[in-house]
Amino acid sequence: MFRILVAECKQEVSSFNPVPSSLADFEILWGSAFLDYHRGLNSEVAGALDVFASRPDVELVPAYSARSITSGGTLGAEDFTQLAAEFLALVQAAGPVDALYFSLHGAMSAENESDPEGYLLAESRKIVGEQIPIVISLDLHGILTDRMLTHSDAVVVYHTYPHIDFASTGERAARLLLRILDGEARPVTAVVPIPALVRGNELITATGLFGQMVGYAKALEEGPGGLSGGMFIGNPFTDVPELRSNSLVVLNGDAERAKREALKLAEDFWAVRAQLHQPLISLAEAVERTIANPSGTTILTDAADATSSGASGDSNAILAALIQRGYTGKLLAPIVDPSAVADANKAGVGATIRTTLGGAMDRARFQPLPVTAQVRMLSDGDFVSESNGAIWQGGPTTVLQVGRHILVVTSRPVSLFDRSLFLGHGQDPTRFDAVVVKSPHCQPHFFNTWAAQTLHVDAPGSTSANLPYLGHTVCARPIFPLDGDVAFAPQAKIYQRK
Repeated sequence: MFRILVAECKQEVSSFNPVPSSLADFEILWGSAFLDYHRGLNSEVAGALDVFASRPDVELVPAYSARSITSGGTLGAEDFTQLAAEFLALVQAAGPVDALYFSLHGAMSAENESDPEGYLLAESRKIVGEQIPIVISLDLHGILTDRMLTHSDAVVVYHTYPHIDFASTGERAARLLLRILDGEARPVTAVVPIPALVRGNELITATGLFGQMVGYAKALEEGPGGLSGGMFIGNPFTDVPELRSNSLVVLNGDAERAKREALKLAEDFWAVRAQLHQPLISLAEAVERTIANPSGTTILTDAADATSSGASGDSNAILAALIQRGYTGKLLAPIVDPSAVADANKAGVGATIRTTLGGAMDRARFQPLPVTAQVRMLSDGDFVSESNGAIWQGGPTTVLQVGRHILVVTSRPVSLFDRSLFLGHGQDPTRFDAVVVKSPHCQPHFFNTWAAQTLHVDAPGSTSANLPYLGHTVCARPIFPLDGDVAFAPQAKIYQRK
């Protein structure tokens, strides 16, 4: 029997969000409850479980799962220290194992550790020894570090953006781990660091230039000698020393070919780096174009306040600008404001309240907006994700009507890369003249395929696609597009466990 330990630690942070994350922002599970949670979901662990279940010679050893309820600011030092201690204690308690599968994100950061995933891997390696294979899966927005690569045998990365291949990524990781255990695979990894940060429509893998590179990497993985391949674009908002893009090729024992292919991917990426950036329009122009739209729905993409990327979610910039301009259409927008939710709960459904919206957390960027609102709905904020079927938790939530505008107000940030928050609170985006979408990219059918126009707004926020605006101070420089005339002399680094 092969005893395979399974563990999970997933969070994506924005270093520019002034509100730190804490352990209260995580759902913590261990043992059988951890695996039971994932069964049937579209998640990496669920995909891995399906593969392992096909092998009667595999005994699963569930360890620890820490999943952030949503992305957020940098994790507090004491919180990470406690999380890491609990994670590693359960790895230690598992006793002798034959292999480890870790489902990680890659863009986590704590006040006392810039590379939490790398730390967990290094410490786990001390526990299990140098000979036990470890395979990890990562988000393509992960920040691929030297420590992650040194202490794992192979890395498997998402192939889609927007992400839809959670389960299949876990399946790929599990199959690779079994091939190592069966003696069929001896992974050799080539990585080329690319001094570039990108954020734009051309990153959509189904239609954009980035998808061509991911497709090439995927073909390498699925072809002769292939074990894993992909591209990392990092999370531009996690300002840590090794923030950058990377090409990754993992082959079965062929270091020279892995190096050659990783260099090709990196050079192809560098050649189109400028095209991978999202053109933005000013907030003033977005307001005028929304007003001028004669029919259909305008999607106002506020990626600067993308909670799934680590923003605080309390931006009222677009709402305030439309109200100030006298917009008479029907607007639907999400916002995080626990005080407004408390006011609504105190007054009750049907009541009219005077409250403020926005500026509840990121007070340097947003000022509270005074409004008179009718309380249309109150809820516990739990709703089903249409992306993976899990229960998402926005905390106590209210639906407020301000004039003709509808605001779904949560008391805590929650991922907004689909329509789940709106639909879960009785709001059909197709019935509105304008919708604020706080995500850089969603699956097209969620909004873009039926909308009259989609406007990418250069609004303030801690996850702005206007990257020079953010003020990076930690990542290695020079780096595109933060600096001019960035030179790139691609070099591949080889990683191979003995």
